[in-house]
Amino acid sequence: MKILAALLATGLATFSVAFRSAPPVAHAAPPKEYVITSYGAGTDSTRLSTNAIQQAIDKASAAGGGTVVVPRGVFLSGALFFKPKTQLRLLAGARLKGSDNIADYPLIPSRMEGQKLDYYAALVNATKVNGFAISGPGIIDGNGLKFWKGFWAHRDSMSKAGKYATNLEVHRPRLLFIWGCDNVTIKDVKMRNAGFWTTHLYQCNNVLIEGCDIRSPFRPVKAPSTDGVDIDVCRKVTIRNCYISVNDDGIAIKGGKGPTAQKLPENGPIEDVLIENCTFGEVHAALTCGSECLHANRIVMRNCKMDNDRPVLLFKMRPDTYQVYENITIDGITGKCGTLVTLSPWTQFFNMAGSAEKPFGTIRNIRIANVNVQCRELAMLAGNPTDKVSNIVFKNVTATSTKPTFTNKYPAVVFDRVTLNGAPVQATKADAPAGPAQPLQPD
Repeated sequence: MKILAALLATGLATFSVAFRSAPPVAHAAPPKEYVITSYGAGTDSTRLSTNAIQQAIDKASAAGGGTVVVPRGVFLSGALFFKPKTQLRLLAGARLKGSDNIADYPLIPSRMEGQKLDYYAALVNATKVNGFAISGPGIIDGNGLKFWKGFWAHRDSMSKAGKYATNLEVHRPRLLFIWGCDNVTIKDVKMRNAGFWTTHLYQCNNVLIEGCDIRSPFRPVKAPSTDGVDIDVCRKVTIRNCYISVNDDGIAIKGGKGPTAQKLPENGPIEDVLIENCTFGEVHAALTCGSECLHANRIVMRNCKMDNDRPVLLFKMRPDTYQVYENITIDGITGKCGTLVTLSPWTQFFNMAGSAEKPFGTIRNIRIANVNVQCRELAMLAGNPTDKVSNIVFKNVTATSTKPTFTNKYPAVVFDRVTLNGAPVQATKADAPAGPAQPLQPD
């Protein structure tokens, strides 16, 4: 027993020494914070704080990284350029407000409407800033009213002269432009009143947009082309628990346009996009493929609510661009909408640029399932004559509509357990309006 006691005592002592001498577990220190008021930013609405905020960003980057913090108050700024290892946080009551003078947004190499071109910087810019993050709960406000009025005045003057205005002729800044960044997080931020597109992601991978509230008005002045989120040559993008109501597309899948766009290195596919648990207020469409898109693959929208009279899923079929839209799922949609799917020609700014190409679109493997909505029309399926359409399936859909029939040019469209105004629906002959018919047999 004495020997056993000695062994136990020795073991306990050894364990005690080992426990006491074990090194502490290392935890990464939170990024250092750089509060913009410490660098001269102020809430005087007549004075730009651009230089002061940029100084905070530059200091954070030079020190190895940090979070630039906007405290409570309204801070007026022109274009800001975030650098490696910097992030942005807007505290409760904070508003980063964009200047309404385009001179405060420099003209730089950029990307707009599926083209490489010089364009005006956004309010918030991040290029090759891996790990870039924006967090709330504060507001980024584009202060776009002056830009919107300028756009409509220009369009009206061109119309009176018998000419057509493009979106780029009135110079307007985007709210966010994030280019070539991996592992991006935008969380719990309110985004308002963009002069042009609200959130433009270009050549980014692994992006999470979560808990954001994105809005621009339809009235009293319409905010033109203020898309909620533009996903442009990106992979692995998740948008969840967001509210989006903007005077254009809620979420737009981009990637390039033109008869030879598929040959240009700056263009490319959009793959692996998940949109879930979002609510769409007034929008032109909740999810749009186009008008500048070459290839959209593996896109899922699920468990989302609609509160508008526009399409849930919109395909803009450009006759001047080769397009492939495939493996797209819309699942678990409720609320009020215009159509579940609209597939139609899109000829805005049509330009073959002298090419002898004969572009066409390919739409395949589209699934719309588990839907219960009020709508103006169940669907509008009528693309360009050369478009190749296959394997569009509507399954477990209950819809009520003021219009008992709908347009469907494609006899291979499948309707499985779909009811419109209480009557079962299935596909009909090409070029005939679809209407009540017998459902397919259950699986």
